[in-house]
Amino acid sequence: MGPLLRMFPAALIAAGLTGFADAETLTAAPGEPLQAVLDGARAGDVIELAPGEYHGSIRIDRPLELVGSRGAVLDGDGSGNVITVSAPDVTIRGVTIRASGRDLQAMNSGIFLQKTAERAKIEDNRLVENLFGVYVHGARGSRVVRNEIEGLSGGRLSEAGNGVSLWNAPDVTIASNIFRYGRDGIFSISSSKDRFVDNRFEQVRFAIHYMYTNDSEISGNVSIGNHVGYAIMYSSRLAIRGNSSDHDRDYGFLFNYANYAQIEDNRVTGGPLGPMTRRTEDGPADERGMLPQANRENTLKSGPEKCVFIYNTNHNKFRNNWFERCAIGVHFTAGSEGNEITGNAFVGNANQVKYVGTRHLDWSAGGRGNYWSDNPAFDLNGDGIADTAYRPNDLIDRVLWTAPAAKVLINSPAVQVIRWAQAQFPALLPGGVVDSHPLVSPPQIQAKETR
Repeated sequence: MGPLLRMFPAALIAAGLTGFADAETLTAAPGEPLQAVLDGARAGDVIELAPGEYHGSIRIDRPLELVGSRGAVLDGDGSGNVITVSAPDVTIRGVTIRASGRDLQAMNSGIFLQKTAERAKIEDNRLVENLFGVYVHGARGSRVVRNEIEGLSGGRLSEAGNGVSLWNAPDVTIASNIFRYGRDGIFSISSSKDRFVDNRFEQVRFAIHYMYTNDSEISGNVSIGNHVGYAIMYSSRLAIRGNSSDHDRDYGFLFNYANYAQIEDNRVTGGPLGPMTRRTEDGPADERGMLPQANRENTLKSGPEKCVFIYNTNHNKFRNNWFERCAIGVHFTAGSEGNEITGNAFVGNANQVKYVGTRHLDWSAGGRGNYWSDNPAFDLNGDGIADTAYRPNDLIDRVLWTAPAAKVLINSPAVQVIRWAQAQFPALLPGGVVDSHPLVSPPQIQAKETR
């Protein structure tokens, strides 16, 4: 098997492996077959990789630790998974893992956790140039923590994989990772009771993408300059708290068939970009205003088209969120019912609300509404609630949404008379959003800082 050294007794093995009475540490060096070292290990052993490159795919089929010294690199040579894990209680730590295959149907990954790889720990690694970074394929109770994951860049988005993909894997924690490039940062489908916490996403399509994932938590994450910050689809009973979306292109938050969620203390920010945050079509630029990908022109787009898009999304609580300098603060549509929208701040959006419907929706609860930066109301009794209701839209807005060409008439005397009449006689309004208890000061929120 080569120069392997059985160095330490079980008493010095990490605490998670003390149950293996004969556990020892093995040292592997570049040039010797790493798979042979793994096949010769016993349950609970620690495999230490000396600095250098190790080529070819490997499989871990027994519970052990694979620990890299500084400079240890596993290179898959562009074929299949770099590491496939089939055993429970495996730890992979401190390794650079690169160059998986490019077969989307085969889900080629830097690390592929099979269903039997329960409670895997993927910690402090660097995964680069892989189709998928980590694929958690049913491995219940796994942890993906403090990794740097860079996907494929410069090609077609449809041909790239995700930083972390998660399928049918309950009780998984994905925390404190940095994601760049590829399709989605984290993509979760058909799962439950997972936690995505304190991750950072740059230059991807969706930072976090949920499909059919229930009873889970998304908190403290930061999305900067992506197409969409947080896309929540067909999922229920989520806790979405303290996340930030900074100059994402299309949406800060997108909710589609998402129900019974708590959405609190999140921040979406648009507005003019400074020289250090100039952006191309696909994400933020470096200090020279350029992306690593070639042949992409710079753009100075100001931020999300919509801070929040709510489509057929029901019985959610939107509380104490901050939506600033988007083209549309909230686009609310398609029969969404039973939502509580209170205590939020709508600041400097070109259109605070777009609601195409005839129902009357009161965005206040318990005598408390939201803060609107364009609301010139008074608070004569000093209770923090404006003395008059706020209506973000009128009949003219509806005309402009359905017939944009009518903008040429926006400053005509007839339009001004209609708007004045509606302001004086609210009964003329055909339905829409009203805040009967608007706040005169913005709320304090606890969203994660983006810098």
